[in-house]
Amino acid sequence: MKIVTVIGARPQFIKASIVSFAMQNHGIDEVIIHTGQHYDPQMSDIFFKQMEIPKPKYILDVNGVGHGAMTGRMLEQIEEILLQEKPDYVLVYGDTNSTLAGVLAAKKLHMKVVHVEAGLRSFNMAMPEEINRILTDRISDYLFCPTQTAVNNLINEGYNNLDCKVELVGDVMYDCFLHFSNKQQKPSDINIANKYVLATIHRAENTDSPNNLTNIVTFLNKLAEGYQVILPLHPRTKKIIEQSHHEIKFTIIDPVGYLEMIWLLNNCEFVITDSGGLQKEAYFAKKKCITLRSETEWVELVESRWNILKNPVNHIYFETVDILMPESYNLLYGDGNSANLIFQRLLFNEK
Repeated sequence: MKIVTVIGARPQFIKASIVSFAMQNHGIDEVIIHTGQHYDPQMSDIFFKQMEIPKPKYILDVNGVGHGAMTGRMLEQIEEILLQEKPDYVLVYGDTNSTLAGVLAAKKLHMKVVHVEAGLRSFNMAMPEEINRILTDRISDYLFCPTQTAVNNLINEGYNNLDCKVELVGDVMYDCFLHFSNKQQKPSDINIANKYVLATIHRAENTDSPNNLTNIVTFLNKLAEGYQVILPLHPRTKKIIEQSHHEIKFTIIDPVGYLEMIWLLNNCEFVITDSGGLQKEAYFAKKKCITLRSETEWVELVESRWNILKNPVNHIYFETVDILMPESYNLLYGDGNSANLIFQRLLFNEK
């Protein structure tokens, strides 16, 4: 069996590390296409190096353009590669432009598609990711869901009446977290206090909105009076903050690798983020999380009170931290064997 995997963004690199390893264990030939969506060496190269991801056979270097141009250019180039490789399956992750381009190219060539992390919904159609995940799910052949909530979303949308397989397998990100926690590394060249908060900000609705950005910076500055606040920041977002002329009382650092991020997670007091992936990773590390969004795909974290949503359109109060009262810790995302389970199910259905 040959599978072509399409990746292009940081969360996909992380997932690919454990899934590629599972493919090798099942004797599957994998060809990786890196679209280049995240092209900064600190956002891409370091993950391949740290996590021993197989070297991509193809690197497309499609980045720095709008959503339509990016998806279109990826689609054109991926189609050419698929015609050459002739895989049994095309595997895509999550909800990026790389995901959508990969699934469109495959289905127009009548190839079978495997979608890992299927069924997520924020119910916010203003999010490009929501559009990507809905379209990807609709034309995928195998939809591997990380949670029962994701399965329920697909059932509610009528997927049990479509010609596809919906499978609950758990979250491969939990596999990754367990595997790489043994290799975590303390970031070098950073003075880290005993009590610190880990924060990340990257969504355009926050960084491109002067109102939202002001409220977030004000909140982080207030937190910095009692904690060291460590904020790994993409160069684009760092430039936006610098140009906004806000007074900064927290610690901004360059983006870190996955092993360093795991260390920061495992040793922080709590997490503040607008990232979908980091909400889960905070839970894996048994840390409370404040999510700076009006909604989340990971509703089970909110329901179990490990996560609280705070819309940065409004002023964010410091007391927010204290109202997080988590319930007991449960395995919401599988048992750490999700990647192997994907290929067990896939190979079983091939028989």
